[in-house]
Amino acid sequence: MDNKKIADTLEETADLMEIAGIDGFRIRSYRNAAQIVASLSEPIVTILQDSDRNITDIKGIGKSIASALKDLIERGSFSRRDEMLEKYPPTALELLKISGLGPKTIATIHHHFRISTIDGLEQLCRDGKLRELPRMGEKLEHRILRGIEIYKRNAGRFLINFAHQTAIELVNYLNENNDSNDITAAGSLRRGKETIGDVDLLVTGPKTTNAIDRFVEHPSVNEILVHGDTKASVTVGREGLQVDVRALETDSYGAALQYFTGSKEHNVALRERAVRMGLRLNEYGLYRNDDGTKIAGQCETSIYEALGLSWIPPELRENTGEIEAAAEGTLPELIRADEIVADLHMHTTESDGYFSMNEMAEAARKKGYQYIAITDHSKALAMANGLDESRLLKQIKQIREASERWEDFTILSGCEVDILQNGKLDIDNEVLAQLDLVIASVHSHMDIESEKMTDRLLHVLENPYVNILGHPTGRLLLRRDPYVYDFERVVAEASKCNVHIEINASPERLDLGFPHLRVAKSSGVKFTISTDAHHTKHFDNMQYGVLSARRGWLTVNDVLNTLSLEKFLKTLVR
Repeated sequence: MDNKKIADTLEETADLMEIAGIDGFRIRSYRNAAQIVASLSEPIVTILQDSDRNITDIKGIGKSIASALKDLIERGSFSRRDEMLEKYPPTALELLKISGLGPKTIATIHHHFRISTIDGLEQLCRDGKLRELPRMGEKLEHRILRGIEIYKRNAGRFLINFAHQTAIELVNYLNENNDSNDITAAGSLRRGKETIGDVDLLVTGPKTTNAIDRFVEHPSVNEILVHGDTKASVTVGREGLQVDVRALETDSYGAALQYFTGSKEHNVALRERAVRMGLRLNEYGLYRNDDGTKIAGQCETSIYEALGLSWIPPELRENTGEIEAAAEGTLPELIRADEIVADLHMHTTESDGYFSMNEMAEAARKKGYQYIAITDHSKALAMANGLDESRLLKQIKQIREASERWEDFTILSGCEVDILQNGKLDIDNEVLAQLDLVIASVHSHMDIESEKMTDRLLHVLENPYVNILGHPTGRLLLRRDPYVYDFERVVAEASKCNVHIEINASPERLDLGFPHLRVAKSSGVKFTISTDAHHTKHFDNMQYGVLSARRGWLTVNDVLNTLSLEKFLKTLVR
């Protein structure tokens, strides 16, 4: 059992514990252990089997978790998991994926109706049975049905970080035997889309057949769909993500990379351009129509050059003006991950994070950042242990004392403050005035009508202490649709008020996304890209926020946490 499977099992157990109503501390210990195991550079099995090492020496792994890990390795389960599975079948975990349905509600439904599947829950709501229970009325039934519709609409799609990590694991595995010259991910993953249907890997070299054969033998493969000399398709992991590997001739590699990267709309427009030039474009190359001569194909750049275009970054290939810009030489120089010098949204153990302020700061400093902002939740978000004014003032003092430890690194005092339904913030202005940075975010009442949500956001922009509008559409990818409001009006007002817009890099959000970013950029508003990290490993998610920014045509000049601390602080003045 590898680290990923162990971490997944711990997470599943924590989910079942949440449904069972186990206290939050115990649940967090399992979730924290899952994060730790997933981030280890060596197999947890190796540590457990080494008599000279004690797994409890790893920070966050106590005796109880250590015992669970030992049992999990030896027999595939442990007592807490056994206990949970006696109460709830594994199918109950699927219910947690339904937006609008919390663990307590799932437990109540299972207790009264013995329902533990999505289909069973849907029928229960359609029959109006749920409203028979106390505090569960028609509105909840409609909300659950809407959540089920979103779930089914997105079935078979995966978050980009999961697809990306799967691709990296498989590419590294295939590279171990040197059977190929080049292995590249194509498709929507290469374009940086927020959700992925399947992963496309392209391989070229003298021993591609060996690479194909090796690919289908990877330990994570659970079903082989196709296995030939030039292509294999499999599903991997318990999630069932489909991965396709195609073997290509070297002289066609660039054309195939362009073709399989897509998007479909981009490729259609390119082929139409080729036809107008007397050329023919397909996945094998670019050819003259008159004599069939191949004029490009080995290199992707050569395809674009032969069509009279600058090379177009994959993130822009959606046929939304990128071909015209490439023809005119006006493509933007997109922001790069190495230009980010700060992370401005993160949580610590003071609210719902897994690490202390000092631990988060040290991890960020090791990543090369010049400054960060600690932005724990505010009091309205009680479920996240949000800070009230008293605790926030105490934290501000602690942050300023901690920041003095370094000459080359600064910790800013911030807070992710809740926007209440009336558009006011849940922290007094007198306290907000003492913060370096205020992120205002919506975490409740997201289903109000568009006009009221618009007014709510416009009202909060008037607060002179607000600097950034956090995760501005509230979406949770594959789980919750964006809340509805007049987006153009709000970002235009934000630009006037010098309130910046967050690109939340958490893979579950990636909010803002394309095409909202294009609209926001046109308003003149500025952006920050931040991870919303609750764990030190979440800093790695910055790459996905940058991908989203690139898909929105953003440059370094659009993103404020590319600036030095001195210049950044000047952008906060209202």
